[in-house]
Amino acid sequence: MTSPHPTPYPEPFFTPDPKTAAHSRIADFARWAARHQGAEGIQDPTDYQALHCWSVTDLEGFWAAVWEYFDIDATTPYERVLAEETMPGARWFPGATLNYAHHALRNLQPDAPAITALDETGSGYEITGRELRSQVASVAASLRDLGVEQGDRVVGYLPNTPHAVIAFLATASLGAVWSVCGQDYAPKAAADRFAQLEPTVLITADGYLFNGATHDRRAASLELAAALPTLKATVLVDHVGLVWPEGGDSGLRVPWEDAVSRVEYLTIAPVPFDHPLWVVFSSGTTGLPKGIVHGHGGVLLEHLKTLGLHTDLGTGDRLLWFTTTHWMMWNLVVSTLLTGATTCTYDGSPVPQARPDVLWELAARHKVTVFGTSPQYLLTMAKLGIEPSVHDLSAIRVVGCTGSALPASAYPWVRDHVGAGVQLASTSGGTDIVSGFAGSASTTPVWAGELSAPSLGVALAAYDATGTPVIDQVGELVVTRPMPSMPLYFWNDPDGSRYRDAYFGAYPGVWRHGDWITLTSHGSVIVHGRSDATLNRNGVRLGSADIHDVVERLPEITEALVIGAEEPDGGYWMPLFVVPADGVALDDSLRVRIRDAIRTGASPRHVPDEILAVRALPHTKTGKKLEVPVKRLLQGAPAEQVLNPETVDNPDLIAYFARLGAERNKRSAHDT
Repeated sequence: MTSPHPTPYPEPFFTPDPKTAAHSRIADFARWAARHQGAEGIQDPTDYQALHCWSVTDLEGFWAAVWEYFDIDATTPYERVLAEETMPGARWFPGATLNYAHHALRNLQPDAPAITALDETGSGYEITGRELRSQVASVAASLRDLGVEQGDRVVGYLPNTPHAVIAFLATASLGAVWSVCGQDYAPKAAADRFAQLEPTVLITADGYLFNGATHDRRAASLELAAALPTLKATVLVDHVGLVWPEGGDSGLRVPWEDAVSRVEYLTIAPVPFDHPLWVVFSSGTTGLPKGIVHGHGGVLLEHLKTLGLHTDLGTGDRLLWFTTTHWMMWNLVVSTLLTGATTCTYDGSPVPQARPDVLWELAARHKVTVFGTSPQYLLTMAKLGIEPSVHDLSAIRVVGCTGSALPASAYPWVRDHVGAGVQLASTSGGTDIVSGFAGSASTTPVWAGELSAPSLGVALAAYDATGTPVIDQVGELVVTRPMPSMPLYFWNDPDGSRYRDAYFGAYPGVWRHGDWITLTSHGSVIVHGRSDATLNRNGVRLGSADIHDVVERLPEITEALVIGAEEPDGGYWMPLFVVPADGVALDDSLRVRIRDAIRTGASPRHVPDEILAVRALPHTKTGKKLEVPVKRLLQGAPAEQVLNPETVDNPDLIAYFARLGAERNKRSAHDT
C-alpha cells in the first residue's frame, strides 16, 4: 500500500513548552514510576517514548503503577495484575472488588461544579459535587425500589444532558448494567439495541434541541417502552418542557423529579474488577448492532490513564467535548469526573445556524481547558470563516479531535484561529475499547496530519501482508498485548465466537482493529482509513483518508468520499463523490483542480476514475462515513441487505447509491 506522506518527515508542527511538560501529570507519573515501580529506562520524565516502551514491555508493572498512582480504592485487594495474558481471555486484577461510581464521585469538590449543562441557545446550569452525589443517591434508591438488582440492565433514551450522567452513575452504584442511545434514533433502532439486553427500567426524555428546533420525543419514548416487554417501569424526564400524556398501557411511569429529589444515603455495591459496567453498541449498519460489554475495573484504569495522564485533567479543569450519548466519546467524557475535573454536557447542534460559533462562545464563558471535537467540525469552522479567537479562549490548552483522520490543513487553522500555544491532540481508538490506541500527551511533539504516539500501555504495531511488523510502511493496525478495557465479551455470544471472529480471526492471539496505519520512525502514527474499505487499484492498496484529506482542504468542497468497487466484469471503478460548498457547481474546471490536488497532495495513483457531485454523504449516527456499505451498494447489493436505514443519519441518500450501483451493474451485464 502506498502512502502520500513524504520522507524524510518534516519537523514537528508543535513542540511542548519544556516547563509545561515537566510539570504535567504524565511527567509526575513517570518520576513516580521510576521511584516506586522500578520503571526501567526512564531517565527523563518528559521522554514519552521511554515511558511508552516501559508501559508495553512491563504490562504488570505499568498497570500496577496506574492503580497505585491514582490510589484505586478497592474493597478487596487484587491477587496479581495479569493472571492470564492470552487474547482473548486476558484476566486483569483477579480478586479485586471495586466500583466505578465510587471513583467518579470521590474526587469532586462539594461546592464546585461537577457538571456544567449547556445547550445551543447558550444557556446552562451547574450541578455541584455535593448535588451530584445527592442526586445519584436518590436515583439509585428509586431504581432499587423499582426492582433493579445487581446485574440487571437500565437503559437510557436520552440527549447529552446531566440526566444521562446521573442515571448512569446511579445504575453503576447498584452493580447494574447501563446502556444509552440518543433520541435521534427511531424507536425501532433503539429497540434493536435495548431489547437484546432485556432491561428492567427505561429512562427517557420528552425531547431534545437541535439547530433551533425542539424535537418532541414523547410518542417515540412510549413506543420504545412498549417494544421492551421486560420493563418494570419507565422514568420520564422533563427536559424541554413538554407535558407527558397520562394513562396508556406502557406500565408504571415515574417522573424524573420524583426519582431524583429523594433524600437518601448513597450505598455503593463493590463488584468484581470485570463486572459489567455498560453495554455500548456497534453502529449496526448491517444486522442487529453488536452489544460490546466493558467492565468496571478496566474502564476505570483505562480512563484514568487517558484523561489523567494523556489529557492532564485534574481538579480545576473543565472539559467540553461535543458528543452524542450513543458515541463512545460520551462514556469517556463522563469519566472526566474520575479526575476531579468538571465535565460539560451539551444538547444541540455543534453548528446551529443561528449561532454557529456557540461552542467556542461557551468554552470562553466557562473557562474550558480541554475542548474536544471532530475533524469535520474544524473543517466546517474554517470553511464558514468562523473566528473562534473573537472569544477569550485563553483557558484552552488542548483541542482534542477524534472520529476520523484529522487532515494536516486543520493544524495551522487551530494555531492561527484558536491559539498559538494550544496543543492539537488528534486521537484514534474505538467503541470496541472505549478509549484510544494512539494520541498525544503534554510531553509529545505534534506533526501535522499525524497522531503523536501510541497510547501508554498499548502495544501497537502495523502488520504487512505477511503479518510482519513494519515501520514507515502502511500496515494493519494491531495490538499485540492485552488492554484492560478490551471487551469482556459480546452480549448474547455465549461461546465467544463472534468476539473472536471480530478481532482475532486474522491473527490468532493478536487484536486486529480494521484500520490502515503507518508507525513512523520518529514515533508518530498516521491513520489512513478503514482496511475493510481499502482501495486496491492494480494491486496497489491506497488509503481513502489520504484522498479525503486532500480534497476536503479545497474551499469549494464540503465533504468527499472515495470508493473502490470491484465490478462483475473484472474491472475496478474508483469514483470520488463530493459535496460542493453552497453556491459552487462541480464543473470541468473544478474537476481539474480536484485531480491536480490529489495528484500533488497524494499521488497519481490516487486520482479517481470519476468525480461526481452529491447533495450530501451518508454517515452513521456517530458521524462516520459509510464507506463499506456504499461500496456494496455500488457493487449492486440490494439496500435492504447492506444496512439498516434506521442507523443512517440521512436514509434518503442510500437510494441514490443503490440506484447508481444497479445501473452500473445492469450496463456491465449487458456489455458482457
